[in-house]
Amino acid sequence: MNQFYLQQNAARELQPFPHIVELALKKNNAIRLDSLNTTAINSLRIYYVIDGKFEWLIHERQHILYPGDVAMILPGQKFGGGKGFLDIGTLCWINIKIERIDPAGKLVPGKWSSLSENERSTIGKILMMNNRPLHLQLKEAGLILEKIKAELCCQEIGFNTRVNHLIDELFIIITRGLTRQNNTLRNFPQTFLRLEQQLRQRLDYQWTVDEMAALVGLGTTAFNEKVKNYTGFSPLNYLINIRISEAIKLLKRGEASVTAIALDTGFYSSQHFSTTFKKLTGFTPSEFRKNNLLQK
Repeated sequence: MNQFYLQQNAARELQPFPHIVELALKKNNAIRLDSLNTTAINSLRIYYVIDGKFEWLIHERQHILYPGDVAMILPGQKFGGGKGFLDIGTLCWINIKIERIDPAGKLVPGKWSSLSENERSTIGKILMMNNRPLHLQLKEAGLILEKIKAELCCQEIGFNTRVNHLIDELFIIITRGLTRQNNTLRNFPQTFLRLEQQLRQRLDYQWTVDEMAALVGLGTTAFNEKVKNYTGFSPLNYLINIRISEAIKLLKRGEASVTAIALDTGFYSSQHFSTTFKKLTGFTPSEFRKNNLLQK
């Protein structure tokens, strides 16, 4: 593929796509000092290495990327050359303006995207909660970027829809790649421990089994079986146990109200919390707190 550089407000090909800030392929044949200083911008950038070796600083971590590697830079993350310049080689990238990744972790791309609410939520959480670098080997991403460029240049019937679908596909395959990468780097007990840590960080969120399975890179059926074999509980029942264990810690502190604790740990209401708590402990939350205070 020949070099190209399409930029919003300068390339007619991007006029129907205000969410695409840049789409480019660059062959860098010489080192130019200060050609890739570390900066942070508010859009989402996806880079694909075609040839060469690139040393980059991504989110304050050093990375070396080789042909077939993909790096995703989330809005607000710092990115630049590890040595302050762009290495010799060829890379392709797309810079996408998204509305936001909200505090709950849901990706909100914009009206152009056809991702479902559940998919946006799951993808956003995986991108935000993934404590490994957003850097992986994924040759499929290069093929998708080629297809986007071809659609923009040819502008055949339905190209608007096709381009947006390809960007959605790019999000999907990168997210799947991240979960698969994490799953191959650790055995299930380690994976499960990481999942539990993520659940505890957002106990007030109403997690679904599909979302939990996606976080560890498994299908729903396989995830259900592994959790059942490993813990003896279904995923949702195990989540309830986590919520109750966290509620016990909060009740022992004696600071927050029962209703506040119920909502903070993901129960729909204080009544739901009280019923579940008594079923698992033999006491209502108020009784448990009173007994704990008497024992001090």
